[in-house]
Amino acid sequence: MGISRKTGEAPRLEKSLGLFETTMYGVGMILGAGIYALLGEGAGIAGNAVWLSFIVAAVVAAFTGLSYCELSSMMPREAAEYNYTKKAFGRGKAFLVGWVLMLAMIIAAAAVSFGFAGYFGQIFGTSMTPVALAIIIAFSVLNLWGIKESSSFNIVATLIEAGGLVLVIIVGLLFFNPNVDLTFSPNGFYGVMSGAALMFFAFIGFEDIANISEETRDAKKIIPKAVLLSLIISTVLYILVAIAAVSVIGWEALSTSSAPMSMILGNAFGPSAALLMSVIALFSTGNTILICLIVASRMMYGMARDSSLPSALSKIHQRTRTPFVAVLLTMALAMGFVLVGNLSFVAKLTTASIFIAYLFVNSCLISLRYSAPDEKRAFRAPLNIGKFPVIAVLGIVSALVLLAHSDPVVLGIEAVLILIGAAIYRMAGNRSFF
Repeated sequence: MGISRKTGEAPRLEKSLGLFETTMYGVGMILGAGIYALLGEGAGIAGNAVWLSFIVAAVVAAFTGLSYCELSSMMPREAAEYNYTKKAFGRGKAFLVGWVLMLAMIIAAAAVSFGFAGYFGQIFGTSMTPVALAIIIAFSVLNLWGIKESSSFNIVATLIEAGGLVLVIIVGLLFFNPNVDLTFSPNGFYGVMSGAALMFFAFIGFEDIANISEETRDAKKIIPKAVLLSLIISTVLYILVAIAAVSVIGWEALSTSSAPMSMILGNAFGPSAALLMSVIALFSTGNTILICLIVASRMMYGMARDSSLPSALSKIHQRTRTPFVAVLLTMALAMGFVLVGNLSFVAKLTTASIFIAYLFVNSCLISLRYSAPDEKRAFRAPLNIGKFPVIAVLGIVSALVLLAHSDPVVLGIEAVLILIGAAIYRMAGNRSFF
């Protein structure tokens, strides 16, 4: 499985993705479980002003997204954040970033599998855990099968889940309540910011586009375009959906629902519409699970190829041209985390991990502007003072602000995960990354 009999060379990842597929990959990840499962949670924190939380989260995403655009145009490789940090700050800190992100994606896949199981149970009356385990296995098989096949499912699922959001927007237009105060937040400005910290989970995905660079044609040009396009499309849909939701049923009712999209359509058109939205939500949550598994396995593969994880994890299947050992280990770990089962808490844990990664990514851009000024960049982030990228500083500041609004328990768990990573890194014979 490791060496091609025809060429005698180790198989490589298949470059089969163009701009459309790559953008749909990003949109599919962004439009996943966050908006379908967490809109009610966000409304409970930010009230009718939850749409403002989405704008804050989108601005933060844009700052760091532009840094990703430039860095990906310089280094189009899997395990993107790991490679950026390694070039800027060395292997130790790169391992830290890769470790935190890899675990975040695995835990997110496990958590969202319960969101899938919840909607599945509403339709078929099944219990949660067996369905959650089964869907992890099913999408791991698809991940193992090939990136083309995974991308095909992603495109179909993305169109379906986007269609569900469009239905909610149409309901908002038909039943819009002009008397709703769209700026009301029960917790004031702090509520809007706290809501943004939670709802940022709904934007996770644009950065993962960089982790399929080696499976993308002309990645130096396509990856930056796909990052920006996926952010723009998703942000417009999110703002319109949030306004429609609070206008139709209000933030208080919205905050009590674990299936807010089904609630909105059910209130407007009855049980049949609610069932339709539940089916759409299956595609949405399923798509998120698939992409989380893909990203985690590619991160694992990239770190193993660079000898920061066991080399077996970098093996590529000769026929499917996927990192099969990393895919199987990712599946096993996600199945182990299925027992956690708390979507809201794990969403906060995932976003905190992402914020930590953003701090490093933006710092990498600043560092590489000076340490590698002549390296070719197919995209250059705007707002510069000479070589200094102002956009990267804004990305650092905004990530710190949202990290400060994170749950203290979540931050404590993040610290524990980092210490565990440090121990593994030292056990492998490396120096401490601190």
